[in-house]
Amino acid sequence: MPDEASPTLAELTEQLVAFRDARDWAQFHTLKNLLLSLSLEAAELLELAQWKTDAELDAQLAAGDEQLRARLEEECADVLLYLLLIAEKADIDLAAAAAHKIRRNAEKYPVEKARGRAQKYHEL
Repeated sequence: MPDEASPTLAELTEQLVAFRDARDWAQFHTLKNLLLSLSLEAAELLELAQWKTDAELDAQLAAGDEQLRARLEEECADVLLYLLLIAEKADIDLAAAAAHKIRRNAEKYPVEKARGRAQKYHEL
């Protein structure tokens, strides 16, 4: 990881839009295409777990498997970048939306009902 401070979501979006615009790719970045691309990148992330057990993946990470870590980092970054482009296209403040969602989830999943349970909120 770089030593410099991590950029904010807004700074990343600004860098990404500049990258996109320098290549004249905005014409291809319709909302539908961005949504499809996000799904495809998420599938590439899922591929890293395909045919492995939870224990196998955990052991690989615990053992410091640099190849797995590098692939996870790259695919997570791809997912984030498409998500940033979607949010930019739809004028969504991702940080605010995520904070709002955490508050909503806290209401739907109170600790006293949800702790240690995997049920949906309506099953608690």
